[in-house]
Amino acid sequence: MARTRVRTHVRIASLLPVLALSAASVLLTGCGDTEPSSGAGGREGKPVVVVTTTWEGAFAKAAGAEDITVIVPPSTHHAPDYDPKPSDLAAVAKADFVLYAPFEPYAAKIKEAAGSKAELVEVGLDNDADKVRSEVTRLGKLFGTEQAATTWKTGFDAEYTKLSGELKAAWPGGKSPNVVAQVFTAWAAKLAGATAVGTYGPEAVTPGQLAELSKKKPALVLDNAHMSTGTVLPDSGATQVKIVNYPGEDLDLLAVHRAAAAELKKAMGTTTP
Repeated sequence: MARTRVRTHVRIASLLPVLALSAASVLLTGCGDTEPSSGAGGREGKPVVVVTTTWEGAFAKAAGAEDITVIVPPSTHHAPDYDPKPSDLAAVAKADFVLYAPFEPYAAKIKEAAGSKAELVEVGLDNDADKVRSEVTRLGKLFGTEQAATTWKTGFDAEYTKLSGELKAAWPGGKSPNVVAQVFTAWAAKLAGATAVGTYGPEAVTPGQLAELSKKKPALVLDNAHMSTGTVLPDSGATQVKIVNYPGEDLDLLAVHRAAAAELKKAMGTTTP
């Protein structure tokens, strides 16, 4: 099972000198708040992986990693706002890989402050099925866990096909519903086989955009639970659906797809064709 850690807030910009000293202490003494690992190779030859959030953690787990430490607590509503603290460095200093997303500003600073020899790996965070398969394949090769990644993808494909079929069977009036999606929830529209008529975000929606999107007469608006700005098209008659992108502490990407499917199915049941 993947093991995760959660931390509290500290501003990293003011901590770099302290962080470097903390890292040196960790490296010299072998002490820290994580379990001892065998360094490169990790548990039974598998890599020691530190991830910034549960989203990267879920990709790592799907790719076959087992020794996974998550820095940003799952309860953090907007992960890029999190400020790591010195104790996070104990895990980073012992890692083989540190996974991060390009919109997260702290990953490179964490590695630099810790003096880690870990490979810093940028992960394309998107729950789109094709992109999930591609990233899991890439990480599996990187970790040397290709067989585990292949096995996971087989299970993912079967579950994705099942969920997609159930959603298509729930289309209002048997027709694919028109959908407007926040840019990071377009994957959920694809899962449902919905007709994407427009996207918005991540920037604030302008009055002109609102008017244009309303003209598309969407049945559903797929909002991003992690970047919600409230009701997006209040006068359009569309049903707004909250889509969650980040997995929980179980680091289960499939659970994210199941949850989205459940929300979409419920919303389509209240939509007039």
